[in-house]
Amino acid sequence: MKIAVTGAFSYSGKYITKRLLDCGEEVITLTGHPNRPDPFGGKVKASPLDFDEATLRSSVTRSLQGVDVLVNTYWVRFDKGENTQPRAVENTRKLVNAAKAAGVKRIVHISITNPSAESHLPYFWGKAANEKAVIDSGLGYAILRPTVLVGDEDILINNIAYLLRHFPLFALPGDGSYKLQPVYVDDVAELVVEGVYRTDNYIIDAVGPDIFTFREMVDLIGEKIGAKRPLISVPPRLALLAAQFLSLFVNDVILTPEEVDGLMAGLLVSKEPPRGKTRLADWLEKNKDRVGAKYASEIKKHYE
Repeated sequence: MKIAVTGAFSYSGKYITKRLLDCGEEVITLTGHPNRPDPFGGKVKASPLDFDEATLRSSVTRSLQGVDVLVNTYWVRFDKGENTQPRAVENTRKLVNAAKAAGVKRIVHISITNPSAESHLPYFWGKAANEKAVIDSGLGYAILRPTVLVGDEDILINNIAYLLRHFPLFALPGDGSYKLQPVYVDDVAELVVEGVYRTDNYIIDAVGPDIFTFREMVDLIGEKIGAKRPLISVPPRLALLAAQFLSLFVNDVILTPEEVDGLMAGLLVSKEPPRGKTRLADWLEKNKDRVGAKYASEIKKHYE
């Protein structure tokens, strides 16, 4: 088959693309960062992912012609300039329409656990709107709902480790009793590839085998990297203020109000059986010398 992956040179898209290439498939990518280093040695043809209407009708639709399956990982973590989450919802709708116009037969779409059109959080209602666009397209689909991704390029786990390595204590928003269920990015990639080959329409949660309280997870990270610190409970808004202050020094957005609200609302836990196999403790043990060694900047990754 010929498969298009958005962001094949980035985070989750890179793991998905590697698995597809290992299966012998032809892979192209649509990317907003055409100058990003190619980890596949020229095996993956890159085309620009531009949401301008005229460009979509010409360049993007033309790039998708002959593609059997579109794997869509596109989203924005937080608003920056014109790159807003409501804009990302509109862009996703445009991309789905371009895929349909190009004759794509199936979409494998990455969402998030517990999306809801009624949510007050743009991240979660935006993901629900994207799912609706995929379902309403009339194309075949598989929708995967992961939680927090764990991997070499991840933001949350890495930067918790970074803060533990560099500060004498760690401030937990609230009491840290709210739960999350991280999943290894390559386990998600395996589920995506399964979705490429299946022909039925379905929606599944893609989550790991461990459910932690936030306090437990931070404590585990500290233990594995040799940087256990006192964990101090502070009011959520104070923790957010501290994160915003630190953001000035790393030129990034460490934490957003919506992320705090989503985490504390328990939206990053699934009611379904876990489909990921990799335990966080095992991954941390294998990567304990690397995780948190450098700060992982979202802005540097996506905007510079």
